[in-house]
Amino acid sequence: MLALNNLTVNFGERYLFDDISFTVNPHDRIGLVGSNGAGKSTLMKIIAGIDPPMEGSISKARFVSVGYLPQDAVVDSDASLYTEVESAFEDVLMIEQELNEAYEKLAVTDHTSEEYMELLEIIGELQHKQEEADAFRLKSKIETVLLGLGFTMDDMVKNVRAFSGGWQMRIALAKLLLKEPSVLLLDEPTNHLDIESLQWLEDYLRNYNGAIMLISHDRAFLDSLTKKTCALSLGNMEIYSGNYSFYEKERVFRKELMMNAKKNQESQLKQTQDFIDRFRYKASKARQVPCEADGKSGDDRDRRRRG
Repeated sequence: MLALNNLTVNFGERYLFDDISFTVNPHDRIGLVGSNGAGKSTLMKIIAGIDPPMEGSISKARFVSVGYLPQDAVVDSDASLYTEVESAFEDVLMIEQELNEAYEKLAVTDHTSEEYMELLEIIGELQHKQEEADAFRLKSKIETVLLGLGFTMDDMVKNVRAFSGGWQMRIALAKLLLKEPSVLLLDEPTNHLDIESLQWLEDYLRNYNGAIMLISHDRAFLDSLTKKTCALSLGNMEIYSGNYSFYEKERVFRKELMMNAKKNQESQLKQTQDFIDRFRYKASKARQVPCEADGKSGDDRDRRRRG
C-alpha cells in the first residue's frame, strides 16, 4: 500500500537514518520507537509528505491517503468547534452545497423545459453521492468523536480559539479521525488525554479501518494497539513482528545472539592464531634439530646447500 525506499536523512556525518526501507500494509498497526533524537518524528513527516528525504523515495497507490497528527497540533480558526470539525468533510459539504443550488435553480425553472429534466438528473446523481458518503450520519459521527475525546454538547458552539493547547490537539485529532485516511500517523496522541478519552481513543483505533503508525511513550497504549514495531537506532531500523513488550524481549534476545556470535568468532580467530603460532614454533624448532648423519643442525645444512 505504501513503501519507503532507501530513505536517508543526515546532518553532516550524523545520520538519523541511513538507507532504510519498509512497507506499510493495509490494517497494519505499527509502533515507531527509538530514543529521543533517533528521527521518529522526522520519519513520520517524510511519510506524510511534509518533509522530503535527502535520499530515497516514498511510493504509494493512487487511492492511498495519509493523515498526520504532530505532537504540537494547533487549530487556527475563528469558527465554532462543531463547524471547524465539520470541515473535515469538505467533499461531503461541497455535495450538499451543489445539491442546494440545484434545488434553488429547479424551483424557478419551467418544469416542461429540457433544463428542468437535466436538473433532475443532476439532483439524482448528487443524492446518490450523498448516500455513498453516508452524509446523513455526518452530525452523529462528529458528535460521537468530539464527545469521545472529552468535549461536551455545550462546547460545540464555542470558538476554537477559546480552547487551550491540549484541547486544540484534541480538535486536530478529531478532524483527522473523521477524515479516515488510509494511513494514520499519530505522534504522541495521548499526551493531553485523560483516562476516559484515552480509553475511548484506544477502542476507536482498535476498530479503525486503515493502517496506523504510532509514536508514544505510553507503553500500555502501544502494547494494546500495535502488532509490529519499527525501532530506529544509530541510523538503522530493525523490524519486530510484535508489540512493544515483544520488542523489548526480542531486542535483548537479538543482542545476546550477536554477542554470542561475536564471542564464537573471536574464539575461532584465537584458535586459528594459536594453530598458526604452534606451526611456526614447530617449523622453527625443526630447522634447529641436528642431523644424525653429520651432526649439523637444519640451519647449518641450509647454509651449506646455499654455499
